[in-house]
Amino acid sequence: MSKTNNEFFETQVLGHPSGLFVLFFTEMWERFSFYGMRALLVLFLVSALGIGGWDWPRENALALYGTYLALLYLTPIIGGTLADKYLGNRKAIIIGAIIMTLGHASMAIESNPFFLYLGLGLLVIGTGFFKPNMSSFISILYQDFPEKKDGAYTIFYMGVNAGAFLGIMLCGYLGETLGWGWGFGLAGIFMLLGLLQFTLAQGIFGEAGSKPNKVDKTIETDDHSKIEDKLNPFTLIDKLLIVIVATLGLTWIINDPLSKIGGVNFLEFGGTDYSSQTIIITLILFLYLLISRIVRYSEITRDKMIAVVIFAFFIIFFWASFEQAGGSMSIFAKDYTSRILSGNSALIFNIIDIIITVVPIAIITWVLFLLFKQTFKKYFLSNLILGFSFVLIWAIVIWKIYNNFNTYSYEISYNTYQVTEKNSEGIESTKTFAITAETKIPENATIVENNTVIRSSNDFVKSDEISIIDIDKKGVKFKYLTEDKASEINTSIKASIIRKKENEIEIPATWFLILNSLFIIAFAPLFSKWWESKYNPKPANKYAIGLFFLGIGFAFLAFGSSGIPQGAKTASVSIIWLILAFLFHTLGELCVSPVGLSYVSKLVPARMIAFMFGVWYLALAIGNKASGQMGAMIDDITAKYDISTFFLIFTFVPMIIGVIAFLLNPVLKKLMHGVK
Repeated sequence: MSKTNNEFFETQVLGHPSGLFVLFFTEMWERFSFYGMRALLVLFLVSALGIGGWDWPRENALALYGTYLALLYLTPIIGGTLADKYLGNRKAIIIGAIIMTLGHASMAIESNPFFLYLGLGLLVIGTGFFKPNMSSFISILYQDFPEKKDGAYTIFYMGVNAGAFLGIMLCGYLGETLGWGWGFGLAGIFMLLGLLQFTLAQGIFGEAGSKPNKVDKTIETDDHSKIEDKLNPFTLIDKLLIVIVATLGLTWIINDPLSKIGGVNFLEFGGTDYSSQTIIITLILFLYLLISRIVRYSEITRDKMIAVVIFAFFIIFFWASFEQAGGSMSIFAKDYTSRILSGNSALIFNIIDIIITVVPIAIITWVLFLLFKQTFKKYFLSNLILGFSFVLIWAIVIWKIYNNFNTYSYEISYNTYQVTEKNSEGIESTKTFAITAETKIPENATIVENNTVIRSSNDFVKSDEISIIDIDKKGVKFKYLTEDKASEINTSIKASIIRKKENEIEIPATWFLILNSLFIIAFAPLFSKWWESKYNPKPANKYAIGLFFLGIGFAFLAFGSSGIPQGAKTASVSIIWLILAFLFHTLGELCVSPVGLSYVSKLVPARMIAFMFGVWYLALAIGNKASGQMGAMIDDITAKYDISTFFLIFTFVPMIIGVIAFLLNPVLKKLMHGVK
């Protein structure tokens, strides 16, 4: 055993090396920044110009969202390869963290499109360096202690979920309450703090991860014996096909939002859009490449690789539906869900929100204290930065709690004008318009006083004159504007305070996204017990169960939105449907997540492992891109049918694929040749 490994295991926190918790907090802040930004992206893009959004069509926003997620799963293939051959894990992590910090800083300048696109690009590149090397770094550190590896990964992934939970809650809250730039900026601040904390504590890892990894050309079987793989080199045709498929696939992924948003279509020739043909040809070439590689192996090896391909097929459909969370489900939370609570409901929600905010942070702060006791003197600066991070977190949380209890609802009145118009069939209809600073009232218009409700931390009294803005230009929801802001916006509306309404709150649309992390933390121990019991399902059955849970979650949304009329852009359905949807989606994720990459490493021969990991990440990329493509149909389907029909698609598709997974279980069991 190396001296460096002995040093790594010298100091203990909760039965594990202190160095593991350096990685825990580094990953936590990275996930904080990623999920915090992800929670805001689509909402920012579709929100009205008057509140700092870009007022994009939902289709455009979801196209960009899907492309961003897809690219996040492609760049780790490159970043992991560069780390293995040239950089080493630690340098790759630091490079990735620096690039991601710059990306978040760029996105904080959200009013300029160039900086938003630059920020997304930098985040994609930085994630490619950071993400694959954090997980593999733990494997390197624990290579002499395989019996401790499962526990180490469990703690590490608690950091992932803690970061996701805090990032969505705090970045989302600041973004929706103070402004989008505050949310994007906070994500960048914690990415920077995570980078500094990791960089200054590197000595705790000894020499581990500082040099490129030596690639082992063998694969470990279930009995831990080593078997040599027959040489099966990539031919010139293989390499040529990889380049063609990668080029065409990336072009299609990037071209999709570019053609919708920028009007630039790289796949249009002679006035005809060849996007569909391009992706079909790309998939055919890729399948040929995959099949031609697989058939060159022996029968048993070939069978195992076919099993991996089938699992990858299932994963496409799972993530295409699951990733609606940050897309169409965020839009549903914003526009179709009743997020206003009053009276006892408001008080109960505030108490629950405080508990689920404070308790997890208190537990993580306790872990931080244990780490301080072991490493504070030796790694003073790193711990100082980590301590400052938590002081900042607690300050934001205390401000959030204070702000929630000191923000009031006011009933206000404002003037509108009504005009009566005839359509082409001679049928009369009355339309109502808000009166803004730039409004020219028609001569035949009738002035009508309307009432609505706004929320503000200002303490107004009856008859106070204020300025408001119609958030979504639908005459449904309004926001208070300071006089400075109102003077800059021509669409501001003059209003008057009627009365203060007590005990009324508005749940931020981003709040619902924290439920996934919360449910994972709550249910993961139960699922872990399930997997260790004699009732542990077969791999294909786990996929089937996960897909069924996913479909059930969307069934709740379909049922809850069944009363929303065709073409409606807004509604006020109960929050219970979103809560139930996130619960069952999380249960589905807990079924699918244990099966993934571990089976790739067990089933695939060594010489093909990099290629098959690439196939797996490609499946994830396709699934995430498909989430944006399918989510972008929300307006068309809502207009032609209704939003309940939109969610029914995501109910039936996963369930049908789940049935297929269940039926294929005997076939997969045979293909896996006893691998468990």
